[in-house]
Amino acid sequence: MAYRGRRSRDLTPRWYSPAEVAVLLGFGMSKVKMKIATGELRSIKDGKYRRILPEWVDDYVREQVERQEAA
Repeated sequence: MAYRGRRSRDLTPRWYSPAEVAVLLGFGMSKVKMKIATGELRSIKDGKYRRILPEWVDDYVREQVERQEAA
């Protein structure tokens, strides 16, 4: 069996929930929801859940840095 002996900490998440992204970015949930609603932070719906790919979090951070450097 492939999963025997594996712990969840050994697995890399394939996507994040908005709550996980809030923790990663140091934001509150309302700010993450606003970023999603305005399109600043890309996300998809998977059934009733909203999910965010790790690279989309990276893209958001990169865009924020570029915006600050250009100012």
